[in-house]
Amino acid sequence: MTRIRNIGLAAAILALSAGGASAADFTMKIGLGTFKDVQHEWANWMEKKIEADSKGRIDVQVFPRSQLGNIFRMVEGVQIGTIECLVAPMDFYAGIDPRFGVFSIPVLFKNKANAAKALLDPELNKEIRTVGTERGNILPVSVFTHSTAHYFGKKPIRRLADFNGLKLRVNATDAEREKMKRFGATAVPMPLSEVVPSLQRGVIDGTMSGMVVYVVFKFDQIGKVLTQTDDTLILSAGIVSKAWLGKLPADLQKVVIDAGVSLQQRANEYSDTNEQAMLARWKQGGGSLVKLPDEDLAKVRTLLASVGEDTTKGKPALNAFYKRVRSVAAKY
Repeated sequence: MTRIRNIGLAAAILALSAGGASAADFTMKIGLGTFKDVQHEWANWMEKKIEADSKGRIDVQVFPRSQLGNIFRMVEGVQIGTIECLVAPMDFYAGIDPRFGVFSIPVLFKNKANAAKALLDPELNKEIRTVGTERGNILPVSVFTHSTAHYFGKKPIRRLADFNGLKLRVNATDAEREKMKRFGATAVPMPLSEVVPSLQRGVIDGTMSGMVVYVVFKFDQIGKVLTQTDDTLILSAGIVSKAWLGKLPADLQKVVIDAGVSLQQRANEYSDTNEQAMLARWKQGGGSLVKLPDEDLAKVRTLLASVGEDTTKGKPALNAFYKRVRSVAAKY
C-alpha cells in the first residue's frame, strides 16, 4: 500500500514538473483603446504568431477597450516597461517623438491606398521603425493604415462653415490643432474612452475618428450623421517596450520584432475590409455619411495645403522627416 502511495506521489510530482517546464517564461501584454478594428485584429494575430513562433515561451495577452488604462497611461506604461506592447494611432506617440505626429498632417497622402504603399516603402518603413527608439524607450514593430477620418457633430456638419465655433476632440498633435484652427474650430485633445461621455455632457461638440469607432462605441445613440472630407488618415503603429524587450534572449527578441514586421501588409488589407463592413453597419443602423459640397471640399484642400510645412518648419529634423514622407508618398 505504501509502495502504491509512493508511486502515486512520484507521478504527481512528475506531472507538476512537466507542467512547470511548459509554462511561459515571459508575459507580453498588448494594450489598445479600440475594439473589433484592425488594431484589435493585429493584437490577436500577434498573440497567435508570437506564441507559436516562441513555442510557448512567451504568453501574449490582449487587452482592448482601454482595460490597461487610457491611451496616455498606456503610452507611459510602454515607456517604463509596465506594459509590454501598445497598438494605437501614431498621433498618440507624438509626445515620445514629434515625428510620429507627421502622419496626422492633413492632405499628406492622396488617399488610404497611397498611404498604405508609402508606409511599406522599404526605406521609409525601416526609418519609421526607428522613430522613438533613442529617447522614448520604445521600438515600433508595425505601421499600417487604420481608417479615413470622418467628422461627427452633435449637430450635423454639412458645410465647411458648420465647423466654426465647434469644440472638436482630436488626438493632440500640432497638425490637428492647426487644422481645427483653420476650420474655425477648437481642438480638444482627449482619450477615446472619454469621448462619448464628453459629448453627452456638452464638454465637446464633436470629434474626428474612424468609422469603426463610431459603430463600436455606439455614436448613433447621439447622432446619425458623419461628414466625409477625406483630408486626414488615421495610421497606426504597434510599439514594444525596449525595457521589456531587453530582458528577452536574442532569439525571442527576433520572434517579437519579426512578428510585427510580418503583419504590416495583412493589417493594411484588413483595415479596408473592416472599414467597409463598419460603414455598412453604420448605414444599417440608420446613419448616413455625407460629403461637403464640392466648393467646400476645394476650400478644405486650399486651407490645409500648408499645414505640414507651417507646423514643422521651426524644427529642421522634423521638417526634413515630413518632406521625406511626402516625397515617398508622391512616388506611389
